This record gives sequence, C-alpha cells and structure tokens, in this order.
Amino acid sequence: MPPVHLTTAWDDPATRRAWTKLLIGAALGQILWPAAWLGLLAGYVALSITWTLWLFFVPLAYTFYRAFLQCAYWQGAFRARRLLRQYPWQVYETPESGVGNLPGVRDGCAWLKFPNPEAPDQRVTMVMHSHVRSLWWGGRLGRRARAERKAQVREIWFAGDPRFAAVIAVPAPRHLYVIHQRPSYDPGIPADSQGAGPRALELARRAGVRVPAPDAAGS
Repeated sequence: MPPVHLTTAWDDPATRRAWTKLLIGAALGQILWPAAWLGLLAGYVALSITWTLWLFFVPLAYTFYRAFLQCAYWQGAFRARRLLRQYPWQVYETPESGVGNLPGVRDGCAWLKFPNPEAPDQRVTMVMHSHVRSLWWGGRLGRRARAERKAQVREIWFAGDPRFAAVIAVPAPRHLYVIHQRPSYDPGIPADSQGAGPRALELARRAGVRVPAPDAAGS
C-alpha cells in the first residue's frame, strides 16, 4: 500500500531507506569511478605501448565522465530529500508519458504529465532533462518499450508539485528520480510562479525550489 495517508513522504520508513540507498550509491560512485579511471590510466602508463591507447581510450573516457558526473548524483540525492520532507506521496495510474514526440521536448527525453494541483483538469508536462538515473525510466516510458517494461511504470508515486519539481518512483518506493521544470533549479532562467498560489509557492520554496520572491509573485 502506498503511504498516501502520511503528511510527507519522508514520514514513511521505506522512503527513508530508499533515499539512503540513493545516497550510498552516490558515495560509492564518488570512490569507485575515480579509482577505476586512475587504475586504467596506471595500466596504460605501465604498458607504455602506443597501440594500447585504443584499448584504453573508451574505458578511460567513460570512467572519467562518470567521475566528473558524480556531483550531479549528490545534488540529485539532496534535492530529493528536501522534496520528500515537504510533500506527501500521491499515486497515479498510467499517467500520460512518452519519449520525445511532444512540442518543446527534445528527442530522446522522457516526459510525463501530471494534474495541476490548483486546476486538476489541466495537465502539466514534466521532462527528464538530466540523463542521470533517467535511462531506466526512458526505457519504460517510450512507445517502443516492451509490455513487461511498461508494466513496471504503470503505477507512479509522486511527491512534489508538477509546476516546479517532484520526486517520482515506482512502488516500494524504488528508482527515485528528481524531475523538474528548468527554472526550478537553473539560476540562468528567471524563476516562474507557474500561476501557483502563495501556499504552493511557500511550500516549493521550503523544498529548495527557485520561485519568485513573494512581492514579485503577487505583482
């Protein structure tokens, strides 16, 4: 049973355990990926044969990329915690979703639509802008996904506000992912109230989302 009766998703012990696994994964990646890169580099230097560069180039490039990417995993984990501490879980059965093929969505980007909290008849599109931890979702939300894969995302747990940011997961919860509108975390884009009322804006602000200042939102 999804813990929809709780005040916030964080009140659910299973949610806290899932987040702890998320954090542990980020910590292990911070250690293992740089270590793998250094090990491969040391192996290449030890061999000192020019042609072996082709054997090491792809693994070296990938491990360096993953080591560089680890800051995004840490960032995602702490953003998830702030959201989970403010919003309760909601459950949506087979929300409209896909990969690309939607105006304003880049090819290859997965997306879902959720009800606007203050206008339930309206649907708000949320796009998985970051590919960090999104491969699992993208492989199940697209039209070409096999039926057994689609079944894994039939029920979506949602904690947040689709106008700003949210944590989505599949039951248990598993595969936590922070999905958000670009202005919510990008300081290069002006914060947008998205038509939200004062209470929704204050809740989003407490969850760490960039929203307009109270005077700007009310003007």
